Amino acid sequence: MTKVIDLRSDTVTQPTEEMRDAMRNAVVGDDYFRDDPTVIELETMAATILGKEAALFVASGTMGNLVSIMAGMQRGESLIVEADAHVYRSEAGHLGSVCGVVPKRVKGAAGIMTAEDVEAAIYGEGVLLPTTSMICIENTHNAGGGTCYTVEDMAQMRAVADRHGLRIHVDGARIFNAAIALGVEAKALAADADSLTFCLSKGLACPFGAVVVGEKAFIAKCRKMRQMVGGGMRQAGIMAAAGVYALKNMVDRLVDDHKNARLLAEGLHALGLEVDLEAVQSNIVFANASRTRLGSSGLAEAIRAKGLLVNMPGANGRIRFVTHWEISTEDIKRALAIVADALSAS
Repeated sequence: MTKVIDLRSDTVTQPTEEMRDAMRNAVVGDDYFRDDPTVIELETMAATILGKEAALFVASGTMGNLVSIMAGMQRGESLIVEADAHVYRSEAGHLGSVCGVVPKRVKGAAGIMTAEDVEAAIYGEGVLLPTTSMICIENTHNAGGGTCYTVEDMAQMRAVADRHGLRIHVDGARIFNAAIALGVEAKALAADADSLTFCLSKGLACPFGAVVVGEKAFIAKCRKMRQMVGGGMRQAGIMAAAGVYALKNMVDRLVDDHKNARLLAEGLHALGLEVDLEAVQSNIVFANASRTRLGSSGLAEAIRAKGLLVNMPGANGRIRFVTHWEISTEDIKRALAIVADALSAS
């Protein structure tokens, strides 16, 4: 049977056999009572790797962002987000419906906001205006094509935040992709953030979970917020064990995903699709086939029928391809052949 090449997301990954063994053999307790040793191991490891005082294991990146915003802001306050940030467009509207905060959107270049534009977006003082209290940064930026905020970018954001008394939260769902792409340690990208959420279930190939890191007092408040939204956990070490394994074994190999994404991007561009090659910095590739005879939706349907799975394009005509640990260089070559075949058949 011919292998299906699934490039819909890096969330589709199956756990490795070694990861399954780690989960099967995990030593567990009751996380509510703080006596699950594997959860504690994961949280301690995550805090150390990101250079923060403490960490909290949560169900997902969305939950991590949610509890971080709930713990870091007051209802009625405003946070600055990039116009197409995941926390704004893809987390079911929790900013308003659950957190009760007001997003102020700033358009970035391929998802990357400048410190100058962020500072200009801060609300002034006045009884008619919400108080700006947080800057939310997405690194890597999903809708931007996996683009990265650099250490220098973060330092400039920190300077703005300090001038105006703001917190910085990083939606770092793919922060390790950013670190690998930039050739720096993840803690360097987290250093100027007050809090950061990273996903275990994307490039790190875990079946579940995310982690929030920050100061001890903040994490204690996040723990209460997690309980409030139904996130209390019991023998969670079974799931945390996958995260421990991933942090030890699945980070450095992300470079392979980035190489495959670059190979894919250049190949799609050579086939006549519109690809912003400068935006391909990590493991995400956006390609627009609107000018081909098939169009983007037609191409997506045609290649899915041939065993290459992608998400259907949105109104902007962009098809998203995401590389991950189960995708080899040979799979990328075959994916390009499938696209070429679909285009020629049209």
